[in-house]
Amino acid sequence: MRYFYRQTKWRNLKLSSVLLQILLYFSAFYSVFYFPASLSLIIYKSQVLSYPDSDLALDVCLLLLMATLDIIRLYWGVRGNLQESEKYVGGNLVITGLTLLLAVYFLVWQSYVLRADVIINSILLCLYGLTGVVGFGALARFTRSEFKG
Repeated sequence: MRYFYRQTKWRNLKLSSVLLQILLYFSAFYSVFYFPASLSLIIYKSQVLSYPDSDLALDVCLLLLMATLDIIRLYWGVRGNLQESEKYVGGNLVITGLTLLLAVYFLVWQSYVLRADVIINSILLCLYGLTGVVGFGALARFTRSEFKG
């Protein structure tokens, strides 16, 4: 694995966050579980419950949008952290906010919310929240080093 360093007056300083990297990798592994599970729950609810067709199409489209945004979020987060790039980490935080809103939709505003929905979406919201807080810390460290050096 390649590490990127910032040159300062006295020494090389590595600013990338190990905790952010761990959270992004855990988030990637959880996404592999979350999206098929959510799609399976939507299919289950459409078969067992009287699920309106317009809401079914909306939920599937929003889940696919969320999956696409999550892939971009993870890529920009890992790349921004390893390259210590403010642009990619900032973009990661913006997309984290968008996916957080979509996760709240699936937790609160979906037509039918099962207990399994509550469990998997609560874990996802906690993971997004932790990643956002640690990402803000990494972004602050990256921008602060620009002014010092």
